[in-house]
Amino acid sequence: MSARTLHLNLFVYPGGHHEAAWRHHGTDPGRILDIGFYQELARRAEAATFDAVFFADGPSLADNVRYASRFRLEPFTWLSAIAAATERIGLIATASTTYTEPYNLARLFASLDHLSKGRAGWNIVTTGAPQAAENFGLDGHPVHAERYDRAREFVDVVTKLWDSWEDEALVVDQKTGVFADTDRIHEIGHSGRHLKVRGPLNLPRSPQGRPVYVQAGSSEDGRSFAAAYAEAVFTAHQTLRSGQEFYADLKARAAVLGRDPGRLLVLPGISPFIGATEAEARALHAEFDELTQPEYSLQLLRRLLGLDLTAEQLDGPVPRRLIETRGERGNGSRFQLVLDIIDREQPTVRGLMHRLAGA
Repeated sequence: MSARTLHLNLFVYPGGHHEAAWRHHGTDPGRILDIGFYQELARRAEAATFDAVFFADGPSLADNVRYASRFRLEPFTWLSAIAAATERIGLIATASTTYTEPYNLARLFASLDHLSKGRAGWNIVTTGAPQAAENFGLDGHPVHAERYDRAREFVDVVTKLWDSWEDEALVVDQKTGVFADTDRIHEIGHSGRHLKVRGPLNLPRSPQGRPVYVQAGSSEDGRSFAAAYAEAVFTAHQTLRSGQEFYADLKARAAVLGRDPGRLLVLPGISPFIGATEAEARALHAEFDELTQPEYSLQLLRRLLGLDLTAEQLDGPVPRRLIETRGERGNGSRFQLVLDIIDREQPTVRGLMHRLAGA
């Protein structure tokens, strides 16, 4: 059997993944908006042979920032600064196919790929936060299936835009005065159900041609989308069996579509607490959990489960019977993950709050 390569990706969140990380005495929340902090973090990850750094994003203020550092720095600006401070590490930015236009997005990623000498990656999302719609002049958030239908067309369009300059289109011949071969630059002429784009892109083909395609959805639509387009998939699982089932399912779907399953990477998320001993690491985890604010945690549960638990005893059981599993919310992979924790571990409300606080 040939050796397999372990791929490591650093998922960076301002203020840390644990909702109370910014409150811990060992942290410096004053550096949350300091680009020097993130540049140093990326350099350390690069020195540790990580493959990439990844920044999540969303076009709305979805969380309660009264108690948690849950704002979003714009990832292209962020990663451009990190590109200047690093040499090798990949740079993965999240961008929505629902609340972005293909031409703008194609320019952003082509620019990042040029400036980083071929290190750009795109985490393709459809945006699950319904309040985002009102930031873009819409009365309502598109339903789950509609968002994925647009996403498929969107990826097709941006791929055409990145391919609208052939490899040899950029001539730069000082003697003849020919800068580009216009016969090798093409309009894409796309007219579809959701999008209409003429092209071509106003940038030459980037070092990679296009960014690495990454995806994170684990719903039925998300898995089908990942099997068709993704080169790497972010995922979260609470048990080994669940992770193995997801891995096998995704690889099988890719094979059915004629893709080489070995070229589709599955990157499960872990949120480690580190100490000199296991006891020390567990104690640190407990310190973080004790710093959580119930009001924030209960609001998070309301958003994830559609269930208001403010009237429940924190040390009482989660009222599983009240959780509605049908409809739009039930399609979400995060909803299913939380439901699995409730069914398998039967936690108290406080226990579930702490369980979700770290990632």
